[in-house]
Amino acid sequence: MLWLLLACAEPETLVDSDPVLEEDSFCADAPVVRWANFGQGFITGSCQGCHASTTPDRHEAPEGVTFDTLDQVWAQKDMILLTSTGESPAMPPNGGVHEDDRVRLEWWLRCSPTGT
Repeated sequence: MLWLLLACAEPETLVDSDPVLEEDSFCADAPVVRWANFGQGFITGSCQGCHASTTPDRHEAPEGVTFDTLDQVWAQKDMILLTSTGESPAMPPNGGVHEDDRVRLEWWLRCSPTGT
């Protein structure tokens, strides 16, 4: 009986937006992006000017947001994605990051196994 009710339902009421499916779609054709072939250079060049523990002037970067190691970057993954990718990235505050590198950053943090 349930299948009969579902057959009559409007298609959009059957399927809610599934973040896992969206993630799979985004990552389906993504190249292999890892710490060794992108992340380390990107973090060093674009983030550690303010987010390294040894930086003399962190330009008001929060003390708990430090990217000295791969593990520290992965611990802040969601925050990095929120502030550094998408339509209106806020980090770095003065810009300077090419859109291609922002896409690579997103591929790395969304599509790669954690810690790679």
